[in-house]
Amino acid sequence: MLFNSAVFLFFFPVVFILYWFVFSRNVRLQNIFIILSSYFFYGWWSWKLLLLLIAVTIISYLSGSVLELFKDRNKQIWILRFAVFINIGILFLFKYYDFFVVNFVSAFHLFGINLDINPLYLILPIGISFYVFQALGYTIDVYNKKIHPSEDIISFFAFISFFPQLLSGPIGRGSHLLPQFSSKRNFIYTEAVDGLRQILWGLFKKIVVADNCAILVNGIFENYNTVPASTLLFGAFFFTIQIYGDFSGYSDIAIGCAKLLGIQLGDNFKYPYFSRNIAEFWRRWHISLTTWFRDYIYIPLGGNRCSKAKVIRNTFIVFLVSGLWHGANWTFIIWGLYHAMFFLPLLLLNKKHKFQSVVADNSLFPSCYEFLQMLLTFILVMFGWVIFRSNTISQAYGYISNLLFYKTLFVVPVFPGIPIDILFLIVLCSAILFMFVQEWLNRKGKHGLDLQVTSQWRRLLLYMCILMFISYYSSSVPASFIYFQF
Repeated sequence: MLFNSAVFLFFFPVVFILYWFVFSRNVRLQNIFIILSSYFFYGWWSWKLLLLLIAVTIISYLSGSVLELFKDRNKQIWILRFAVFINIGILFLFKYYDFFVVNFVSAFHLFGINLDINPLYLILPIGISFYVFQALGYTIDVYNKKIHPSEDIISFFAFISFFPQLLSGPIGRGSHLLPQFSSKRNFIYTEAVDGLRQILWGLFKKIVVADNCAILVNGIFENYNTVPASTLLFGAFFFTIQIYGDFSGYSDIAIGCAKLLGIQLGDNFKYPYFSRNIAEFWRRWHISLTTWFRDYIYIPLGGNRCSKAKVIRNTFIVFLVSGLWHGANWTFIIWGLYHAMFFLPLLLLNKKHKFQSVVADNSLFPSCYEFLQMLLTFILVMFGWVIFRSNTISQAYGYISNLLFYKTLFVVPVFPGIPIDILFLIVLCSAILFMFVQEWLNRKGKHGLDLQVTSQWRRLLLYMCILMFISYYSSSVPASFIYFQF
């Protein structure tokens, strides 16, 4: 079920009403209702895939309980290894098996050896990378004694399956979310209103900005060998905007829906395109995933508290895994290593944490130097997104090579075969500009509509304008979210 669909527009109000007016007096019943609602939400695509979600949940719950049962550390490490093996094994089977088989067979074929191993062509379950990592994080935290294992299986099932975050995060932590599912939730009017604002802003970024950018992006990437460099620059720029509007829009909607249900999810985006270097970008982009890699891979490997050689190794491992997490394709791996090359110098020079406060903290406008820093970071990220968006390494190489062909970089861009006109471009660019201006003005807040000082009438006018744009651009066939494929 898509957040931007008419079905969800009916589904969520029904859930909200029953959640607060029928089940709110009993936490256990409320959690059961969350589980059933979440399974209905997830099963809207395929009820068969629910078995996988349930299996991961049971494995994680039992592994946490068994870890508490056995006090011997040697036994605990084997229990942890078993839980990690099963969860990662499930993820590998559905997401990576075919990729490794194809490349393994191709590698042997180079030496004249033909292997009779065939891909399975399994359907990739939506959200599997997110809920497997959430479950794994819980088991590892129990092993490290950061949290006690859950004694309430109903709360635990609600924690893993909570539908707003189930498909694309934010990836929750047991220490933060489990206590919320174990205790009584109270309806807080101010939080609910803010949740509605965040949902509205997320829908605007998805439907008005991202989905319209996609029309241009898809056409340009399909014709990257026949259009001038100026058009390719448009394609790279609009995909940079598209993926941010699409993914951060999903996160805004998820966090907003959770607020309406009395649950606080963690932040997932903090205006990453206002970053002044790559390290700051990664502190602000997909925060729940980057902190997961930091806590469960980078720090256990030694982090930066070891020799420089191992720091370099650890950094490349994390970015390699980050790229591979996004999908079974060499382009994702190259994209991860691309970011590692720009991140590593900042780490080695102790400049990783240089920028902690928001840009232009005490000013309306950034300084010229800050603006140039943001522009350079944006350009570096944009070239990375070209690699990310490409289907093959050869396409990524061809796209970037053609983009850097200066003779056609300054010609008038053309969009062959793409159903757009000048009015479409003007409206889209205006929407993008509005998104950036709105988020710049609220860069100290939680989201673009986290308005603190605007008068009530101005807020209402702003909301009405956004609603009109969303209504105008809404489609009878809603576009899926990019990160559903991961």
